Amino acid sequence: MQNASRTELERQDYSVPRHPEFRYKTEFQSHEPEFDYLKSLEIEEKINKIKWGQTANNALFILSTNDKTIKYWKVQDKKVKRISVMNLDTSQSADNGTTSSSSTSSSRGLPNGGSSEKSYNCANNDLPFPPGGYASLRLPVVTGQELNPVARCRRVYAHAHDYHINSISNNSDGETFISADDLRINLWNLEINSQSFNIVDVKPANMEDLTEVITCAEFHPTHCNTLAYSSSKGAIRLIDLRQSALCDNHSKLFEEHEAPGSKSFFTEIIASVSDIKFARDGRHILSRDYMTLKLWDLNMDSGPVATFQVHEHLRPKLCDLYENDSIFDKFECCLSGDGHRLATGSYSNLFRVFGCTSGNTEATTLEASRNPMRRQVANPTRPTRTLTSLTRAVRRGKCLLYHRFDYFCHIGRVD
Repeated sequence: MQNASRTELERQDYSVPRHPEFRYKTEFQSHEPEFDYLKSLEIEEKINKIKWGQTANNALFILSTNDKTIKYWKVQDKKVKRISVMNLDTSQSADNGTTSSSSTSSSRGLPNGGSSEKSYNCANNDLPFPPGGYASLRLPVVTGQELNPVARCRRVYAHAHDYHINSISNNSDGETFISADDLRINLWNLEINSQSFNIVDVKPANMEDLTEVITCAEFHPTHCNTLAYSSSKGAIRLIDLRQSALCDNHSKLFEEHEAPGSKSFFTEIIASVSDIKFARDGRHILSRDYMTLKLWDLNMDSGPVATFQVHEHLRPKLCDLYENDSIFDKFECCLSGDGHRLATGSYSNLFRVFGCTSGNTEATTLEASRNPMRRQVANPTRPTRTLTSLTRAVRRGKCLLYHRFDYFCHIGRVD
């Protein structure tokens, strides 16, 4: 009933057909609040990342993660089976004479040949049949009338990260995936949840020497041996899993160097990469920092091939944004399937869309809203943010400034 009512409400909200059009399908509880007794740590149920897996047999596969635990879900439409035509067909009488006929007419038939009367000479009173039995029985019929999506958790991958998981990514081989926290990247097999392999570890011997952390990790869309990860210092590293078991050395480094004399107190903060995405062709990487979107060519590591300004209008207000912690907000990015457009989020439910082909200067601002005709709110309330388990380190003036806040994406969430 809940699914039906929600679907009906959506039909009322969107009476005009649109393309593409997404309608409510189902929802399920992915994570529950947990408590780590060994570390006396409460683990929230909030979802940090969701990734689609390869489909099989008309089933959807989803990887979801909170701060510590990853789950592998299978969502499949199943027929709801109903039993019908259970009643006894008493229209025909038995061919055994008048005794059977009179018994059929005088007693009320029950399912499976039963009778309401117990007066028959039967050795087993639980199965009373009239003498000679019934000539015609209508057997129960099982029918499937409707399809309902059912979610089932196939695997749980836990106890492999000391710090909060910030990203997960499926491999193109369909068998493995990676999960990344602030200091490590682990490689998993989808069918094995008892062990994982640590392939990147940036944790120094002395935590006081920590200068950057991992912010995002992503597999190459077609090369199963290649992945990229970004850091809080604005760098993107490309690594090849064939080089060694522990990929301490990167094969390529992508970063944009600041012009001499242009560094300021906020330079390293706004340079922190919050999200990266491979283009479908595998040739380009899109990265998002606080101020800009950058498009990188894997064959050219000298600098980005294009830079798109997102929050340039906020540059005069960086001091105020630093004081209220807004400068540490994280935003995601994505590319269209044909690779011709880029999109990223901003404030006040707005997101920006840019054209990235030669001669395309498209730059559009759109609002993500359930009710696009509603009156705009002048000052929307800001969501609360929580610190990660890493210590918030600030050295003012000369400086390394490192702040990292948790965030989560609203994918399929219903308030």
